[in-house]
Amino acid sequence: MTTEMHRHTRAVITGGTQGLGLAVALRLAREGAPGIVISGRRSAVGEVAAAQVRALGTECHYVQADVGNADDCARLMAEAIARLGHVNALCNSAATTERGTLLDTTLDMWQQQMDTNARGPFLLMQALVRHLLERGSPGAIVNILSQSAHCGQSFLVPYSASKATLANLTKNVAQSWRAQRIRCNGVMAGWMDTPGEHAIQKEAHDAPDDWLAKAEAGRPMGQLAKPDELAGLVSYMLGPESGVMTGALVDYDQWVPGAQPE
Repeated sequence: MTTEMHRHTRAVITGGTQGLGLAVALRLAREGAPGIVISGRRSAVGEVAAAQVRALGTECHYVQADVGNADDCARLMAEAIARLGHVNALCNSAATTERGTLLDTTLDMWQQQMDTNARGPFLLMQALVRHLLERGSPGAIVNILSQSAHCGQSFLVPYSASKATLANLTKNVAQSWRAQRIRCNGVMAGWMDTPGEHAIQKEAHDAPDDWLAKAEAGRPMGQLAKPDELAGLVSYMLGPESGVMTGALVDYDQWVPGAQPE
């Protein structure tokens, strides 16, 4: 169903070419967003995704960018502002989840994950806030975090650390710019059914073709988190209906952090 909730939203969505990022772009388009810029590393996938969004009547541009590259972050926001006129929403969805334990995480692996999962969102938030302050305009940011930010598995040491860093940044940005009506929230997403997760399961864990069915059979609610479902929460956080909500880190999972077996 198409609504007009996002009729004033001009958004940048990193990792917007597939999975959750694309689901958010499509959701915003259905809810009336007039302009969206999506980014990702693969141009062929990006152009197809942008066409899907445009088919819903929203102006959409794909910008090839790797958020782990500082220059790409600056270029992405500059191009988005140039193409859309202005930007007032940002969803940091791009991330890398390369596996690494305390003992086998290399310096390069650590740096790559911190650059992609924490520094990239930091630079994009910095650029957006500067743009909003220059215009005297309100805005909204949603950072896609992870349940791993609470602790994480033994093979997700650099990933967990990078997401915990972004969780702190989310609260700090929210606190710092609330008086300027710039809101910043985060979603602590659980295990999700995405193309990226499928790839990492096959590459890092040598998972069988039916890994998803087996994984979902073991979940309390019989499924992994689905991008189309989570996109509604992200849309709400980016939109006017979320009002003064800022600094929130929302757990989006079927396991309750801190709960103990009974």
